[in-house]
Amino acid sequence: MKAHIITIGDEILIGQTLNTNAAFIGEKLTGLQIKISSTSVVPDEEETVIEEFNNASSNSDLIIVTGGLGPTHDDVTRKCAVKYFNTELIENDEVLGDIKKYFEARGRVLTDTNRGQALVPKIAAVIRNSRGTAPGYWIEKNKKIFVFMPGVPYEMKMMMENFVIPRLEENIKRKTFTVIDNLLSTGIPESMLFDRLGNIEELLQGAKMAFLPSQFGVKMRITVESETEDLAKNKISEIEQKIRAKVGRFIFGKNDDTLEGVIAKMMIDRGLKLSVAESCTGGLILNRLTNINGSSKFLERGVVAYSNAAKVELLHVSEDTIQKYGAVSLEVARQLAEGVKAISGSDIGLAVTGIMGPTGGNENKPVGLVYIGICDSNICSAKEFRFGDDRLLNKDRTSQAALDMLRRLLLGISDED
Repeated sequence: MKAHIITIGDEILIGQTLNTNAAFIGEKLTGLQIKISSTSVVPDEEETVIEEFNNASSNSDLIIVTGGLGPTHDDVTRKCAVKYFNTELIENDEVLGDIKKYFEARGRVLTDTNRGQALVPKIAAVIRNSRGTAPGYWIEKNKKIFVFMPGVPYEMKMMMENFVIPRLEENIKRKTFTVIDNLLSTGIPESMLFDRLGNIEELLQGAKMAFLPSQFGVKMRITVESETEDLAKNKISEIEQKIRAKVGRFIFGKNDDTLEGVIAKMMIDRGLKLSVAESCTGGLILNRLTNINGSSKFLERGVVAYSNAAKVELLHVSEDTIQKYGAVSLEVARQLAEGVKAISGSDIGLAVTGIMGPTGGNENKPVGLVYIGICDSNICSAKEFRFGDDRLLNKDRTSQAALDMLRRLLLGISDED
């Protein structure tokens, strides 16, 4: 089965909104062994949309469309679907009930405009929307499958996972099975990771691997095809074990794991408490940790000590140390970690100080210079990092490096590599 993904919306074309929907849909379809033949973005223009429906159906079996299902005049997708399939709109009682509940739950009055969203193409199987007012449609005609979903990402994702994927699985006749796993690494550049793995062809033995770098690390996407699902899973497990044997200290999780989520689980399982002192990241580390449900079970407090005065008054960093070594130094990073641990009574103190840029650096301490301190009952140490010259990327990289130092401490991994 081949698929074409169509995204409708002027906001995508002009760069006002990122097309994350196509990426999500493509990943999900690939997991079902559905080949993505192409993707396209078209404006909110009836003639152009219908033309793209024709183009897509000429070379694909499955056409997935997102966007343009809202209640306003510029939402043309439903009108185009009716015209393309030569059908009519009928009011769907279930959809109308969903819309009424949506408005009642928010204390709002249902308008005629929103009531009109209960009108759906007569030939469509309705995809109900528990997160919004616009339903989706599944239409099969001439051995082609068209799926229409709203452009709002969290509404689309719910429809994909609850309706579209299960229904597609029923339609697919599998001759081979594909298993995809993503190993998530951090603290090592893509080129060094590649070199450490050695002979890739020997490692994979016919499987496929892609290296997908970001500011947080490198994702290794492994794809295995086999005659049965068990054989595919066994082979991918064997490959993953070989990879971990070579670069396991850099791998923090798989697939949808986050570094902060992995750390949270370890901290909670061990009954440990953490406190964090942040200077250059301004609370970003705390933000990531508190995104985790249940973070109150391990996170005792966080202190944003941005100024030198705050470092001294709140965390008991020595003024002499700051004058001698500077606020961005190994010595201050250690004292920040030690100070936040001491004032909170936590098991572990974590701290960062650095120069995020684009100004503030000099020849001895350039932009991107960061020191991360960590302190528990056994050690109190700090490590130097050098990132780039982009302020926001430096904040992301600093938060990632700090969390990775914490992960390594919890696992007893040497920080030498």
